[in-house]
Amino acid sequence: MKRPGSPNSLDDVLRRAVDPVLRRASAEIARALGALARAELDQEVAGGRRKAPPARVRRRAELSRWVADRGARRVPLFVIEMTNGLDTKKKIVAKFGPGATFEKGKALPAAK
Repeated sequence: MKRPGSPNSLDDVLRRAVDPVLRRASAEIARALGALARAELDQEVAGGRRKAPPARVRRRAELSRWVADRGARRVPLFVIEMTNGLDTKKKIVAKFGPGATFEKGKALPAAK
């Protein structure tokens, strides 16, 4: 059976000791955050906002030649159209062989 807590229980003693410290610390933390926010806003208003590094943007280039080799990634749309819907490198290599070269405006390579 649990004994009823005395007015001087360990929890009460710790709570009374820690409570004032937490109040002072939280007040200091709030002041520090306010100062940081104020400095950031002042800098932004002044026009000296720090810029994030630019994201790497890969520009889409118009492909006119594609080779179904080991390094090939996506199959370009013009190759899919030329092959009547073969849309994966695996299917294209199975039909035309590895290293088959597709060029816009030219005939299909010979099937293997």
